[in-house]
Amino acid sequence: MGYQKGVDGMTISLVPLKESSQDIVKTFNRWNNDPEIVHLIRPARSEEELTVEHNLTVESLAERLQTHDIFLIYADDRLVGEVNVMYDAAHLYSQEPGSAWLGLVIGEMVGRGKGVGTYALTLLEARLRSQGTPRIELGVFAFNEAARHLYEKLGYVEIARIKGFTYWNGTFHDDIRMEKRLT
Repeated sequence: MGYQKGVDGMTISLVPLKESSQDIVKTFNRWNNDPEIVHLIRPARSEEELTVEHNLTVESLAERLQTHDIFLIYADDRLVGEVNVMYDAAHLYSQEPGSAWLGLVIGEMVGRGKGVGTYALTLLEARLRSQGTPRIELGVFAFNEAARHLYEKLGYVEIARIKGFTYWNGTFHDDIRMEKRLT
């Protein structure tokens, strides 16, 4: 069962991903290697690293489902992104028990800039709050102003910066760690 909310005439749905499939792997691989957004979704140490393909397999996605809650984001009936959560991840800046680490990708252009991410996160936060998750933490690259604005609008606050975390456009940029209290 998914979670839904209406926005601008669209129905935004979060549908839990329960099992790996070739179709989902193909879609995730397309998003994760899209030159338009790759610099926004994965850190790199060089320009070359941004062009190296990173591909999941059905097996590696199945393994990821053992450690992540993954939700597919639909705008109406079209898959436009995914949001995933890891609990008590080793890379959390603040190691408060039960904390969720958040990853968000709006992979389809049609889903960007229309409130899809905002409503998807609102739905996810309600779900995490209902299961007693105390806080959400995430990292956003300093140059990704649109994502920072989205998170700030939803009440996330900066808690730390990791200097020189990722390379893009000829220079290194910080990773801004943000959190939102749910309880």
